[in-house]
Amino acid sequence: MPKRITTIEDLKEYGFGQPWPRHGLKLLYWFAKDCVWVTDDDDMLLACDPAKGVFGFHLFENKEKLLPDVDFTYYLLGNLNSPGADMLPAYVKKHNTSWYDESNTDRIIITDHGQKRFGKIYLTTHKDRSSYDPYATFHITRSLLKTIQSYPNLEDFLLTLGYEDGTSNQFTGVSLQMMLVDVEEVSVDTDTPSRNCVCSCTIL
Repeated sequence: MPKRITTIEDLKEYGFGQPWPRHGLKLLYWFAKDCVWVTDDDDMLLACDPAKGVFGFHLFENKEKLLPDVDFTYYLLGNLNSPGADMLPAYVKKHNTSWYDESNTDRIIITDHGQKRFGKIYLTTHKDRSSYDPYATFHITRSLLKTIQSYPNLEDFLLTLGYEDGTSNQFTGVSLQMMLVDVEEVSVDTDTPSRNCVCSCTIL
């Protein structure tokens, strides 16, 4: 049985969607904020019909018995190359290279109960092109979903999880020191000294 993730701390510990350029955390944030809501009775409802293939949803047949056998249909979300995935927001698709790296390995799987109602939510990751990693497959709870929904923006959510965008400009170990040096120059026309700025770069 997949391990349960109930808190943000668990999500960080198990490492789903990390490191960059994996897209799973951004996909999960969008799913929680814009694709699903939880009623006062704790029912989970989708804002779309996964059977229609919107946002790249498609049937998951569970041939490898990755998940428990149930009487409901599984649908999978997250393949950025699937028909309909172009409907996902730009921040989810941003770093997809279309090459075989880790930029398109993460998936969300749900059980469809019909009439836009669904039961369980799973997170998983490809271990190769055709199969998923059972040791990187997790069941997330309603309480975690509600916690994610409470974040005001994606940046705060990713910051809490320690997710770093690999495209950001970071200059580690380099210290730029600006030094003002008095240089007295004698002008041909005047005797007025001038102050020049000399910039030196020190590699630490």
